[in-house]
Amino acid sequence: MFFSVEWLQELKRKCDLVSIASNYLRLEQKGRRFWACCPFHNEKTPSFSIDAEDGIYYCFGCKESGDVIKFVEKMENIEFYDAVKLLADKAGMQLPELETSEEAGKKQKLKARLLEALSLAQKHYEENLYNKDAYEAQQYIKKRKLTRRELNDFKIGYSKNWTDIVEYLHQKGFSSNELVTAGICGRKNDRVFDVLAGRLVFPIFNSFNECIGFSARALEKTDFAKYKNTAETPVFQKGKVVFGINLLKRLKQQQGLDKIILVEGQMDVIAMHKGGFKNTVACMGTALTKDHIQELKRYSKNIVLCFDNDSAGVKATLRAIELFRGEGVDLKVTTLHGGKDADEVLNNLGSVELEKMIDNAVPYMNYLISHFQGEFDLNKPEEKGRFVKIVLNEIKKLESDTEREPYLDIVRDLTNIPVEVLRRDLGGKINMKMPKKENIVETAVGGNIKAVTFILSSLLHHKDFVNNQIDYYKLLDDYERYLKIIELNMPLSSLYDLEGTDKDRLLLDMINYNFSLYKDVEEKYFNECVWMIAEEKLKKEQARLNAEYKNCEDLTRRAEIAKDLGKIARDLKNKNLEVFYVG
Repeated sequence: MFFSVEWLQELKRKCDLVSIASNYLRLEQKGRRFWACCPFHNEKTPSFSIDAEDGIYYCFGCKESGDVIKFVEKMENIEFYDAVKLLADKAGMQLPELETSEEAGKKQKLKARLLEALSLAQKHYEENLYNKDAYEAQQYIKKRKLTRRELNDFKIGYSKNWTDIVEYLHQKGFSSNELVTAGICGRKNDRVFDVLAGRLVFPIFNSFNECIGFSARALEKTDFAKYKNTAETPVFQKGKVVFGINLLKRLKQQQGLDKIILVEGQMDVIAMHKGGFKNTVACMGTALTKDHIQELKRYSKNIVLCFDNDSAGVKATLRAIELFRGEGVDLKVTTLHGGKDADEVLNNLGSVELEKMIDNAVPYMNYLISHFQGEFDLNKPEEKGRFVKIVLNEIKKLESDTEREPYLDIVRDLTNIPVEVLRRDLGGKINMKMPKKENIVETAVGGNIKAVTFILSSLLHHKDFVNNQIDYYKLLDDYERYLKIIELNMPLSSLYDLEGTDKDRLLLDMINYNFSLYKDVEEKYFNECVWMIAEEKLKKEQARLNAEYKNCEDLTRRAEIAKDLGKIARDLKNKNLEVFYVG
């Protein structure tokens, strides 16, 4: 644990799960539980449940579970410490010093230090833009017709030269190593230099409005890349960063959000904001990842792709469609005309025309059919056949016949092939590749896992029917770790603060056990489970003694073994548990 149990419990009391979750989900109360469609997997019928009394959640569909801290971690895509900090800020609680884990403490202090350096650098770059020696940068901004509003919203700045930011941050008390680790500077031959020198600087912010890195554009012809991004750092991972996410979050908080427009680059985002499309963001380049998708889904499940109208943009669109499949989003695609990208379209045709294109965005499957239609000459039988084969392969990936049927009609209209024939060729569904899940369910050692889980869960939840005569350390000697956790007598929500809980399937099952499955027969089932484990252990001991008896030549010892075997036989016949009693 990073913090004391008492402090975390106070935090959870002030930030109760129902209140926090209601900021993200539409909850419906039924008894002591609140229900919603799960935010962690795609579903139409609510299976995500919050136990208001214990302050924990559980999804009966995907089995995700946790407390308010875990919920915020998942919804905000952040680490434990950051989730605690966010909740503490909401509750007006001061973060205490970390009690344990020196390594984790150092990691958090380094992160805080890097964020401070990045914040100072961002403000310094921004101030540079308005100096006399930023002429080239100012001319570029005029050329792009950016107003003071865009400059302020995106905190655009300018890097003067190789040394200015180095000297400035050294004066602020930052070491060269810290500047390099933050990605602000590079090092060559023991010389530290600004990696963004002479470029227009676009700060990159996370959803908490913290500057985590930079992207910078060259202002003159160069042998190097036109754009340069901060290298990977402890606070900046390109595959997780969405440019403009801080402004998107602010927009949703201020006036709601019906959809997200996803474009390719940061200049497109800025141009779109200038044109009135404030719900526009971009990934760092076109390399969309699953992490980007999870970040976007937290704000809206209606996504419109608006990538460049060139071969690279088409490839990026096709790749994005494949990544978005199965993620539970309503994905549409805009086809741009009148310009290569959104910025050019705005300059050439204006906001009204671009808005019409976005409003006319088509479902991704319609886009795919249209795209492949352009790849083949449908007047040629062999090309028509290849077209049908490719499109049917895409249609197969849809989840239900209801979703597939309308697209079969479209293919019929394009090819004059009867729907019955298309449906026959469609055949069975193709199983989409799903990421492998780590097998973290512990195998029962010397016992039935269902019985073990019920016994441990009953002990954890202090059920009245538990037989207190039993010494469970004798009965469940392979599960000592869980018995010790039960002895801690912690609130259920505090168990999520224990290291490794999120990967411990058995402990998670214990915390979220559904006792209603055995309503009215709980005590009987408990006793059956206890005897099931006890019988297995007695038979195991019986087999061991029989083997010893066969190989034993000592008559005295053989007599002792025979006596023990007789006792076990009687215990098995009478279902006697005394050998497992306390004392």
